[in-house]
Amino acid sequence: MQTYVRPRFLALFAALLLSVVNAAAPVPAAAQKPALSTAVLAGGCFWGMSEIFESLDGVTNVVSGFAGGDSNTAEYEMVSTGTTGHAESVQITFDPKRISYEQLLDVYFTVAHDPTQLNRQGPDQGTQYRSSIFYSDATQQQEALAYIHKLTVAKTFSSPIVTEVVPLRGFYPAEEYHQHFARLHPDYPYIKYVDAPKMDQLKKLFPQLLAKSAA
Repeated sequence: MQTYVRPRFLALFAALLLSVVNAAAPVPAAAQKPALSTAVLAGGCFWGMSEIFESLDGVTNVVSGFAGGDSNTAEYEMVSTGTTGHAESVQITFDPKRISYEQLLDVYFTVAHDPTQLNRQGPDQGTQYRSSIFYSDATQQQEALAYIHKLTVAKTFSSPIVTEVVPLRGFYPAEEYHQHFARLHPDYPYIKYVDAPKMDQLKKLFPQLLAKSAA
């Protein structure tokens, strides 16, 4: 007796077999999206902080903004009153395969700001200029606390470190004119006299971390 197989059944079987093969096949490396991470740090005016971290190899984007307060007060004029709970912050997107979270902390504590100044940085005063690490997970929290402990034990600074390590409740980008301000306005007096010396220090102390465009 001859067995008859319906053409429609053959088509369905072929489609099913193809889907199984495709599911098992590895995704080409070129098609895989890189796994990026983010860090949110505060340490004074976000203009200079942004420029410093934008200059690092492995950092793909830096956004100036606010963290620590509520969304309805995340506006520059309101934050500037020092009553919103927000701190001027930067959200750093980076590739962990090229630069680590610890290396970001190296730059943060050594060049980007003074972690011993309470609620101020240089000429800027107020809680919106405080030193703060906003962690997004337990790993970042542990790394930040361990790093501060290491600096404290080594007596790296003559005064106590006042950097707070707190959970990230939300990050809110600042107005567009604040984004990449230092790069767009290198001759602005604040940039020339407050932030430019920090960039000089970055190039001197961490040349191995600089992107080619910043070297």
